[in-house]
Amino acid sequence: MLKSLADYIVFTLMGLTPGTHLGEALNFFIYDTIKIFFLLTVIIFVVAVIRSSFPPEKTKRILSHKRLYVGNVLAALLGIVTPFCSCSAVPLFIGFVESGVPLGVTFSFLVSSPMVNEVALIMLWGLFGWRIALIYIATGLLVAIVAGIVIGRLKMEKYVQDYVWEMQVGNGEIPVMSFRQKLDYAREYTTGLLKKIWPYVVVGVGIGGFIHGYAPQDFLVRYAGRDNPFAVPLAVLIGVPLYSNAAGVIPIVHALMEKGLPIGTTLAFMMAVTALSLPEAIILKNVLKNRLLAVFFGTVAGAIIIVGYLFNAIL
Repeated sequence: MLKSLADYIVFTLMGLTPGTHLGEALNFFIYDTIKIFFLLTVIIFVVAVIRSSFPPEKTKRILSHKRLYVGNVLAALLGIVTPFCSCSAVPLFIGFVESGVPLGVTFSFLVSSPMVNEVALIMLWGLFGWRIALIYIATGLLVAIVAGIVIGRLKMEKYVQDYVWEMQVGNGEIPVMSFRQKLDYAREYTTGLLKKIWPYVVVGVGIGGFIHGYAPQDFLVRYAGRDNPFAVPLAVLIGVPLYSNAAGVIPIVHALMEKGLPIGTTLAFMMAVTALSLPEAIILKNVLKNRLLAVFFGTVAGAIIIVGYLFNAIL
C-alpha cells in the first residue's frame, strides 16, 4: 500500500517517468520516509507500552547473563525474530540502554536485527538454496556477537549521549499503571523521541534516496570483480552509504552473483548494506558520540571484511 502511494505521488501526481534517476530517487525517498516513520512510531509505542508493565530489571537480568558473553548470544538471537531495518532497530537499542542492558550486548542486537532475520533466510533459501542461506545466517550472527563483545570489552559507556543515561530507568520498579496510563505514557514517550530524531531520519533517507537513484548499476561488478584483491573492502565501502533491509537488497545480490561477483564479496556487500547504513549513522549520531559511532562502524565493517575474504577463499 505504501509503495503504491509513493508510486502514485511520484509517477502520477508529479508526472515523473519510472526508471529515471530523479523519479527513482524521489520514489525511494517518499516510500522509505513514510515507511520508517510508520515503523518507528509503532515500534517505539509498543516498546513503551511493554516497558511500562515489564520491570526493566527482568530485561537486564535476561540480557545481562552472568556467564561470559551469553548476553551477546541471546541479543543476537533476539535480532532474528525482530526483523527491523537498521534505522528502525535504533529505538529498541535506546530502550535496552535505558533498561541497564550492557552496551556491548545492545550492539549485538543492533547488528543482528537488520542483518539476520527470517525474511532474509526465506528469500536467500529460495534464490540460492539452503547452503548459502544458512551460511549467511550463521556468519551474520557471528559478526553480531563478535562486534558486541569487542565493543563491550572497550568499556565505552561514556561515549553514549548524556540524555540517554538521564532517561535510564535502571533497576527501579515501575509503578503499577492502568491500561489508560500505559497508553498515555507510551504516547508521550513516542512523541518526545520522534521530536529528537525526525530531522536525522529525513536527512538520512534523503541521502539514501539520492544514492539509490543515481548510483551506476554496474559500478560494483566493474570495480569489485574477481581480479581485484581489494574487492571485499571496496564492496563494504560501497555498501555502507546505501540503505535497504534484507528483503530489498537480496534481489540486487542475486543480480550481482549472476553477473559473476564472488560469493564472499556479495555477502560482504549485503551485510554492509543491511547492518551499516548512512541513514543509520545519522540517526545514531543523536544517540552515540563520535568515537563510539566510529568504533561501532569500524568493528562491524572489519568483521564483515574478514567474513568476505574467508568465504571467497573456501567457496
